[in-house]
Amino acid sequence: MFTRSPTTKKLSSFFHSHKSHFSTNIVGEKPVLVRDFIHSALYDPKHGYFSQRSRSVGVLERSIKFNQLEGRKAYMNHLDKIYKRSDISWFTPVELFKPWYAHGIAEAIMRTSQLSVPLQIYEIGGGSGICAKGILDYIMLNAPARIYNNMNYTSVEISPSLAEIQKETVGEVRSHLSKFRVECRDAADRSGWGDVKQQPCWVIMLEVLDNLPHDLVYSENQVFPWKEVWVEKQHDKESLFELYKPLEDPLIKRCVEIVELDKNQSVSIAKSVWSKVFPKPRRCWLPTGCLKLLEVLHEVLPRMSLIASDFSYLPDVSIPGERAPLVSTKGLMLVLELEGPFMHGHRDDLSCSHLDLQKDGRSLDYNSYLDAKGDADIFFPTDFWLLERMDHYCSGWMKPHGDNSTKQGKKRRTLVLDTSAFMEEFGLPSKTRTKDGYNPLLDDFKNTKFYLSVPTHNIK
Repeated sequence: MFTRSPTTKKLSSFFHSHKSHFSTNIVGEKPVLVRDFIHSALYDPKHGYFSQRSRSVGVLERSIKFNQLEGRKAYMNHLDKIYKRSDISWFTPVELFKPWYAHGIAEAIMRTSQLSVPLQIYEIGGGSGICAKGILDYIMLNAPARIYNNMNYTSVEISPSLAEIQKETVGEVRSHLSKFRVECRDAADRSGWGDVKQQPCWVIMLEVLDNLPHDLVYSENQVFPWKEVWVEKQHDKESLFELYKPLEDPLIKRCVEIVELDKNQSVSIAKSVWSKVFPKPRRCWLPTGCLKLLEVLHEVLPRMSLIASDFSYLPDVSIPGERAPLVSTKGLMLVLELEGPFMHGHRDDLSCSHLDLQKDGRSLDYNSYLDAKGDADIFFPTDFWLLERMDHYCSGWMKPHGDNSTKQGKKRRTLVLDTSAFMEEFGLPSKTRTKDGYNPLLDDFKNTKFYLSVPTHNIK
């Protein structure tokens, strides 16, 4: 995710005019689970962060001519001009590197698809539609005509405004329109999918996982049982605080079980001894939104292949807990593993190595997710090891404790690749290289990965 930061002056005005609005509408009179609080803070139609920003996702007027830029400094200066001229929140990687980013994904799909059956692609959260257009362009130009003529591309988009933008983007090539449609709905809602679809298909999720709601569990020390965290208003109706309850929510319990499936007795004994000597509270963020989405996808698309891309970690996170989010009023800079001061958290010392590129702004990250009441983005790193386990769990291959049934789901072949490795394998790296050899797609995106998962025909 890529965002611009407002100036200090703009932020002061923003908080002055919106403080009471944001602080009173996210949580009602009854406590809510953390995932519901996060969902409201981000997606509430009236008070959510994304609802407040009508121009959040940027669309470049034209593709960047990387081969005409001298090097990294010229590239960053070019981005500076683009952001100041467009005045939007962020450009996604698929937009910055169009059409080459989408072409790499299309090539990966073409190499692993069963081309004897019509190609069916679903994209979750299609943004501006540039990925869909890039994939359709690539298949039209590089695949046999029958593949393009018989394919279908469905975008499942929760935002009505983005759904309309996607139609316009894809419609720039008239022949694409007969193969493309947008369904404006929540992909994690099972009812929107209708009947189970048995045909092979691909599901694409780019920068979707980082904004999916998460739950939080808490324990007093390393051996005490987890408790689920709820959010409740204080008596003053302004402040929020946490409530800790025994684990009862089914989705949280399933996610905890997946996280702890491999724990053995020797590890538990060691933790018990350690906790008596050094007792320490534990907090763990659980990707329950991702788990719910995967459960729905595996149920309705049992023969799907999956390709997802997201952040593998985030720097400068001050919120406590494993897999904790970054919560920022100004939005996220270009979160890259760069050399020098950025590696040590001194983000404001950079000259031109982040995408907001504003010299007078300061980082305004929150130390608590409870401060995000519609005025801040909340985004999480993706634990790709856990993502793989959830994928196998939802496919039925990895069984929960106590399940002694003989029925076994089908094993899946999975692969996690750094973005640079993925693009070197499937893309055209020469197209995003500057004159001096610097390649932002390969050199900068060190904290992003691709996850590929395809079904197999056996269970061994």
